[in-house]
Amino acid sequence: MERTIAARHQNSVLLKKMVERSLLLFVLLCCVASSAFVVSPFVAGPRFQGVLRAVEDTAEYEKALSAMTAFSNRYVKLSDTTYCSEKSVTSVVIRGLAEHKVALGAPLCPCRFYEDKQAEAKDGYWNCPCVPMRERKECHCMLFLTDDNDFAGDATDISVEEINALTRDQLAAT
Repeated sequence: MERTIAARHQNSVLLKKMVERSLLLFVLLCCVASSAFVVSPFVAGPRFQGVLRAVEDTAEYEKALSAMTAFSNRYVKLSDTTYCSEKSVTSVVIRGLAEHKVALGAPLCPCRFYEDKQAEAKDGYWNCPCVPMRERKECHCMLFLTDDNDFAGDATDISVEEINALTRDQLAAT
Protein backbone atom coordinates (compact mmCIF):
# COMPACT_ATOMS: atom_id res chain seq x y z
CA MET A 1 0.00 0.00 0.00
CA GLU A 2 2.78 2.43 0.96
CA ARG A 3 4.66 1.56 -2.23
CA THR A 4 1.55 2.34 -4.30
CA ILE A 5 1.10 5.72 -2.60
CA ALA A 6 4.78 6.57 -3.10
CA ALA A 7 4.61 5.56 -6.76
CA ARG A 8 1.49 7.67 -7.29
CA HIS A 9 3.16 10.63 -5.62
CA GLN A 10 6.27 10.23 -7.78
CA ASN A 11 4.11 9.98 -10.92
CA SER A 12 2.16 13.09 -9.96
CA VAL A 13 5.40 15.03 -9.38
CA LEU A 14 6.73 13.96 -12.79
CA LEU A 15 3.44 14.82 -14.45
CA LYS A 16 3.42 18.24 -12.78
CA LYS A 17 6.93 18.97 -14.10
CA MET A 18 5.96 17.87 -17.61
CA VAL A 19 2.86 20.07 -17.56
CA GLU A 20 4.83 23.07 -16.27
CA ARG A 21 7.49 22.65 -18.97
CA SER A 22 4.79 22.35 -21.60
CA LEU A 23 3.16 25.48 -20.21
CA LEU A 24 6.42 27.40 -20.48
CA LEU A 25 6.79 26.40 -24.12
CA PHE A 26 3.14 27.22 -24.79
CA VAL A 27 3.46 30.68 -23.21
CA LEU A 28 6.59 31.43 -25.21
CA LEU A 29 4.89 30.36 -28.43
CA CYS A 30 1.77 32.38 -27.61
CA CYS A 31 3.86 35.49 -26.96
CA VAL A 32 5.63 35.12 -30.25
CA ALA A 33 2.54 34.29 -32.29
CA SER A 34 0.12 36.86 -30.87
CA SER A 35 2.25 40.00 -31.04
CA ALA A 36 3.74 41.69 -34.08
CA PHE A 37 6.85 39.67 -33.30
CA VAL A 38 6.90 36.96 -35.96
CA VAL A 39 9.32 34.04 -35.75
CA SER A 40 9.00 32.93 -39.36
CA PRO A 41 6.90 33.54 -42.46
CA PHE A 42 5.57 29.98 -42.09
CA VAL A 43 4.00 30.77 -38.69
CA ALA A 44 2.17 33.96 -39.60
CA GLY A 45 2.17 34.17 -43.36
CA PRO A 46 3.57 36.79 -45.70
CA ARG A 47 1.21 39.61 -44.71
CA PHE A 48 3.08 40.01 -41.39
CA GLN A 49 6.60 39.93 -42.79
CA GLY A 50 8.56 43.06 -42.01
CA VAL A 51 6.13 44.34 -39.36
CA LEU A 52 8.66 44.06 -36.56
CA ARG A 53 11.49 45.53 -38.60
CA ALA A 54 9.30 48.50 -39.55
CA VAL A 55 8.54 49.10 -35.87
CA GLU A 56 12.07 48.37 -34.65
CA ASP A 57 13.73 50.91 -36.94
CA THR A 58 11.92 53.82 -35.33
CA ALA A 59 13.11 55.94 -32.44
CA GLU A 60 9.64 55.52 -30.97
CA TYR A 61 10.12 51.76 -30.71
CA GLU A 62 13.56 52.11 -29.10
CA LYS A 63 12.08 54.53 -26.60
CA ALA A 64 9.21 52.12 -25.84
CA LEU A 65 11.61 49.17 -25.47
CA SER A 66 13.72 51.18 -23.05
CA ALA A 67 10.63 52.27 -21.10
CA MET A 68 9.18 48.74 -20.93
CA THR A 69 12.55 47.36 -19.81
CA ALA A 70 12.83 50.00 -17.07
CA PHE A 71 9.22 49.40 -16.03
CA SER A 72 9.74 45.62 -15.87
CA ASN A 73 12.94 45.98 -13.85
CA ARG A 74 11.15 48.25 -11.35
CA TYR A 75 7.97 46.19 -11.14
CA VAL A 76 9.79 42.87 -10.63
CA LYS A 77 11.35 44.39 -7.51
CA LEU A 78 8.17 46.12 -6.30
CA SER A 79 6.11 42.96 -6.66
CA ASP A 80 8.75 40.78 -4.99
CA THR A 81 8.95 38.51 -8.04
CA THR A 82 11.74 37.39 -10.36
CA TYR A 83 12.18 36.87 -14.07
CA CYS A 84 11.93 33.47 -15.72
CA SER A 85 15.06 31.34 -15.49
CA GLU A 86 15.06 31.30 -19.29
CA LYS A 87 15.77 34.95 -20.08
CA SER A 88 14.67 34.58 -23.69
CA VAL A 89 11.09 34.31 -22.36
CA THR A 90 11.57 37.60 -20.50
CA SER A 91 13.07 39.19 -23.61
CA VAL A 92 10.25 38.15 -25.94
CA VAL A 93 7.58 39.35 -23.51
CA ILE A 94 9.21 42.76 -22.94
CA ARG A 95 9.70 43.17 -26.69
CA GLY A 96 6.01 42.36 -27.23
CA LEU A 97 4.99 44.91 -24.59
CA ALA A 98 7.10 47.57 -26.34
CA GLU A 99 5.59 46.73 -29.72
CA HIS A 100 2.08 47.03 -28.30
CA LYS A 101 3.02 50.30 -26.57
CA VAL A 102 3.97 51.74 -29.97
CA ALA A 103 1.15 50.19 -32.00
CA LEU A 104 -1.68 50.49 -29.47
CA GLY A 105 -0.53 53.18 -27.07
CA ALA A 106 -0.61 50.73 -24.15
CA PRO A 107 1.52 47.77 -23.01
CA LEU A 108 -1.11 45.14 -23.79
CA CYS A 109 -0.15 41.60 -22.73
CA PRO A 110 1.53 40.06 -25.79
CA CYS A 111 0.79 36.48 -24.72
CA ARG A 112 -2.93 36.44 -25.28
CA PHE A 113 -5.12 36.35 -28.37
CA TYR A 114 -7.51 39.29 -28.81
CA GLU A 115 -10.36 39.72 -31.25
CA ASP A 116 -9.86 43.50 -31.02
CA LYS A 117 -6.50 44.61 -29.63
CA GLN A 118 -7.44 48.30 -29.67
CA ALA A 119 -10.55 47.67 -27.55
CA GLU A 120 -8.60 45.48 -25.12
CA ALA A 121 -5.87 48.09 -24.76
CA LYS A 122 -8.48 50.75 -24.08
CA ASP A 123 -10.26 48.53 -21.54
CA GLY A 124 -6.98 48.12 -19.63
CA TYR A 125 -7.65 44.75 -18.01
CA TRP A 126 -4.76 43.05 -19.84
CA ASN A 127 -2.42 46.05 -19.88
CA CYS A 128 0.78 45.21 -18.04
CA PRO A 129 0.72 44.73 -15.13
CA CYS A 130 -2.63 43.10 -15.78
CA VAL A 131 -5.38 42.77 -13.20
CA PRO A 132 -4.57 39.10 -12.35
CA MET A 133 -0.95 40.12 -11.70
CA ARG A 134 -1.87 43.10 -9.55
CA GLU A 135 -4.50 41.20 -7.57
CA ARG A 136 -3.08 37.67 -7.28
CA LYS A 137 0.49 37.80 -8.63
CA GLU A 138 -0.52 35.61 -11.58
CA CYS A 139 1.42 36.57 -14.70
CA HIS A 140 0.11 34.74 -17.76
CA CYS A 141 3.25 35.71 -19.72
CA MET A 142 5.61 34.33 -17.10
CA LEU A 143 7.36 37.70 -16.96
CA PHE A 144 6.88 38.19 -13.22
CA LEU A 145 7.19 34.92 -11.32
CA THR A 146 6.80 34.16 -7.63
CA ASP A 147 9.35 32.01 -5.81
CA ASP A 148 7.04 28.98 -5.79
CA ASN A 149 7.06 28.81 -9.61
CA ASP A 150 9.45 26.15 -10.93
CA PHE A 151 10.55 28.49 -13.73
CA ALA A 152 11.40 31.43 -11.46
CA GLY A 153 15.01 32.44 -11.84
CA ASP A 154 17.22 34.64 -9.69
CA ALA A 155 17.32 37.65 -12.00
CA THR A 156 15.49 40.87 -11.19
CA ASP A 157 17.18 42.91 -13.88
CA ILE A 158 17.57 42.78 -17.65
CA SER A 159 19.02 45.32 -20.07
CA VAL A 160 17.89 46.46 -23.49
CA GLU A 161 21.16 45.05 -24.84
CA GLU A 162 20.35 41.61 -23.37
CA ILE A 163 16.86 41.73 -24.86
CA ASN A 164 18.24 42.59 -28.29
CA ALA A 165 20.92 39.89 -28.06
CA LEU A 166 18.47 37.21 -26.90
CA THR A 167 15.95 38.00 -29.65
CA ARG A 168 18.44 38.61 -32.47
CA ASP A 169 17.88 35.15 -34.01
CA GLN A 170 14.12 35.60 -34.05
CA LEU A 171 14.50 39.04 -35.65
CA ALA A 172 16.63 37.56 -38.43
CA ALA A 173 13.88 35.03 -39.19
CA THR A 174 11.32 37.72 -40.05
